[in-house]
Amino acid sequence: MNAKVLQAFKILMMDMTIIKEQLAELSRGADEILPDGGLEDKLKLGRKLNVYVGFDPTAPDLHLGHTVVINKMRQFQDFGHNVVFLIGDFTGLIGDPSGRNVTRPPLTRDEIDANANTYKEQAFKILDPDKTVVDFNSRWLMELGSPGLIKLAARYTVARMLERDDFAKRLATGQPIAIHELLYPLAQAYDAVTLKADVQMGGTDQKFNLLVGRHIQQSFDMEPQIALTVPLLEGLDGEQKMSKSYGNYIGITEPANEMFGKLMSISDELMWRYFELLSFRPLEDIASLQQEVVDGKNPRDVKYELAIEITTRFHNQSLAKLAKEEFISRFQQGAMPEHMRDISISSKNGELGILNLLKEAGLVTSNSEAARMIEAGAVKLDGERVLERGLHLKKGTTHVYQVGKRKFARVTLK
Repeated sequence: MNAKVLQAFKILMMDMTIIKEQLAELSRGADEILPDGGLEDKLKLGRKLNVYVGFDPTAPDLHLGHTVVINKMRQFQDFGHNVVFLIGDFTGLIGDPSGRNVTRPPLTRDEIDANANTYKEQAFKILDPDKTVVDFNSRWLMELGSPGLIKLAARYTVARMLERDDFAKRLATGQPIAIHELLYPLAQAYDAVTLKADVQMGGTDQKFNLLVGRHIQQSFDMEPQIALTVPLLEGLDGEQKMSKSYGNYIGITEPANEMFGKLMSISDELMWRYFELLSFRPLEDIASLQQEVVDGKNPRDVKYELAIEITTRFHNQSLAKLAKEEFISRFQQGAMPEHMRDISISSKNGELGILNLLKEAGLVTSNSEAARMIEAGAVKLDGERVLERGLHLKKGTTHVYQVGKRKFARVTLK
């Protein structure tokens, strides 16, 4: 083998090593990458890939559930690819039907603009602002106009659209589907066309939309994008996806003490899910922590490591350490047991009064006893004394309740 051939072989092997490294990291935590082998083929093109995620500004704040896919965007950035943080200010006017059993109420233009501004600020807590393109899909979707929208709609069939699980379920149960909802996947697909996307990412509830994007790109004689979906992070209740509407979320702008305390409130089982989807630690490290717990290490001590890592990411290490010290002061020095019952209780109309909650949790025998204990100052919620008998807790929340000196329970309201 002559020197030139040997050098070319070395370069080829080096390139394959880089591709394998990228593929392993980008696949971590992914639910699906479609089609199979597609991402590796894209990486073998030897150029920067165009990667984007769309965020409809439906609420003023991002939460940890949003960061699962934003973390993946950062990985693409670190490997040198082009990343677009797309704000769906046009698609937000339609309302994404994903995961909905009723038509989503439309947002006003002012609501969308206000939410979009906060999204941009919060996303840069993870993304590199110098390597991120922030764009708005109203820029091309408004210009599309009615004639363009009709031509776009002609590229997809009603039958294919009604294959969507959300729509199929609503049809089966007699729930109405508004015509404008059928336009949402098409509008999102046109984003992929305009951005010349190589990779589009989203939660598992976005799979249909991402695949429509592939179809529409092909209809424009484009090489179709890779659809990469990530799992939907469960909220504090460990059941429903993290959502502000469910009240089970951790906002990335919450004070360090609140963020740390909420992370410590999750169940020991859910902790590993958060490690997998939110932690930047190598998978080998997480596996070692799991083995340590199996061997007898207190899960609480491992949860401290998770809470410190996440709180540091959105604040700083000093505030994270202070939050831990305050947590220990409030809970451990208050003689809170290391292990306590985890209880799930069903709510009515999305909330439950404190008296009924304490009774159903088995911390008191009756509502009247609960009232007496509150009046005596013997009831605490997350270490803080409860003063109001009329307090109502919201569905999707998880808190530690204490009655007297020895009765404790971690209660999730479903």
